[in-house]
Amino acid sequence: MAGTQAALVPGGLRRARAERAWRRLIGAIGGLLLRAWLATLRLTLLIDPALAAACDAPGDRAPWVLVFWHGQQLALLRWASFRGVVALVSLSLDGEIMAAALARLGVGVVRGSSTRGGARALRGVVRALRGGRDAAFAVDGPRGPAREVRAGGARVGAALAAGLGRAVVVPMAAVCASRRALGSWDAFELPRPFSRVVVALGAPIAAADASASTVAAAIGAAEARAAGALG
Repeated sequence: MAGTQAALVPGGLRRARAERAWRRLIGAIGGLLLRAWLATLRLTLLIDPALAAACDAPGDRAPWVLVFWHGQQLALLRWASFRGVVALVSLSLDGEIMAAALARLGVGVVRGSSTRGGARALRGVVRALRGGRDAAFAVDGPRGPAREVRAGGARVGAALAAGLGRAVVVPMAAVCASRRALGSWDAFELPRPFSRVVVALGAPIAAADASASTVAAAIGAAEARAAGALG
């Protein structure tokens, strides 16, 4: 019996590897299609004056840890600078699709989440920040509740990464003039081709001040500003 079980292991590993490879292929094709889709969206970018002033100040600017709600990723990707950031992607099989798609969009990927591989993911993000790259966190994940900041104890994961990476937290939100919301837990938004998208970046928040309530309020304010600009 033990010999039979041992013989089954290699086959199971091969199937798992084949499944991951298949999902990576799907993600790569999807990423190319997304690039064409995103190119049709008409973008308006709003930057808070305090953030603009920090960018214009002499010397190197501090890296950003961009924080946003799940469900808005596609609209946010229309902002070209978002594509140069490092993003967290879960270690799940679905994460294989997402990681491959983001790579085609120019987004760096660190694998892990708050529920699996969190310590390794945090180290990867901190390395990227100290190397001068920005990072992005959907702070109501990985599976909700939607629009509630997930915090470990009293610390928000994004704030912890910002503190260790000598970065600031920057709230971000997007509003689409025409979109379809899926029936997922995060009401994932699909902007319709050729529609207008407004992306708003809020004022920077020091890592020490980035409590769950502060981050949630700042993302909400950015979203309200984007909605106001959309009219």
